[in-house]
Amino acid sequence: MTLAVPEPRGGLDYPRTLREFNAFFPDERACLDYLARLRWPGGFACPTCGGRRAWRMSKGRNLRCAACRADVSVTAGTIFADTRLPLSVWFAAAWYAASQKPGVSALGLKRILGLGSYETAWALLHKLRRAMVRPGRELLSGELEVDESYLGGPRPGRRGRGALGKQIVAIACEALPRGAIGRIRIARIPDCGEQVLSGFVQEVAEPGSVVYTDHWSGYNGLGAAGFEHWPTNISASGDPAHVATPRVHRVASLLKRWLLGTHHGGVKPGQLDRYLQEFVFRFNRRSSRHRGLVFYRLLRQAIQAEPIPFDRLIAQRL
Repeated sequence: MTLAVPEPRGGLDYPRTLREFNAFFPDERACLDYLARLRWPGGFACPTCGGRRAWRMSKGRNLRCAACRADVSVTAGTIFADTRLPLSVWFAAAWYAASQKPGVSALGLKRILGLGSYETAWALLHKLRRAMVRPGRELLSGELEVDESYLGGPRPGRRGRGALGKQIVAIACEALPRGAIGRIRIARIPDCGEQVLSGFVQEVAEPGSVVYTDHWSGYNGLGAAGFEHWPTNISASGDPAHVATPRVHRVASLLKRWLLGTHHGGVKPGQLDRYLQEFVFRFNRRSSRHRGLVFYRLLRQAIQAEPIPFDRLIAQRL
């Protein structure tokens, strides 16, 4: 039988304030010990022989198994693998990114941490963004609103479907009572065709969910895909789109405001997916009782994210 993981406790499992953060992580050793606790919450387990005892090597980030003498890196297989930056810098970046509700730009992070280059701050943030998607996360369920929105492009430009030079994103959100919004999912899509939109909903929502959309033909396949589809003919109803699906339009408005406010509209198409992931991560944790809990969740996911070298990440930048 699998034992349930206990809820993390503020002040014990994660810092709740900046003062507690400084007390939790006074040096590099404390950061490494914390990562080891997150990686092996039930105690060390050697991946080679299953041994339960190990000692720390005098230098580096390795533990040595007491049974088979194999060296085990605490950071191997995580976004911290082979990093030249001290873990204290990573932790400070994760804390700053998690504790600021609007997030942080690469330029802002460079300034506050005193990093040597903008590229280092940019790559560091993008590695953290890779950790903001939890593997195996639960699908949306219940009643949902789904629509598309358009980002970027020339200004002024054509609005709505058919807009040129803009990135199309599909948005789904759980429709809670009294206009409240539950969890959300956002993804960039190539077009508004039926196959693309039905595929997006299937990827993010449980079968049988009630899906509210406008009357666009791209949503016609939702019924056959196993959803209870309730389309609204906007032109026939006389109501504007934000009245028919108010929650998803609120999310789209907040997303655009965040991209302009925090990132000053400087997000390039090739990296948009990472920023969408960050927005979803922040929005779905907007009611966390402590921002330190968001920091804890981010580090927990960071040790599960696949590593990518800085050089390769910079090379992918468009």
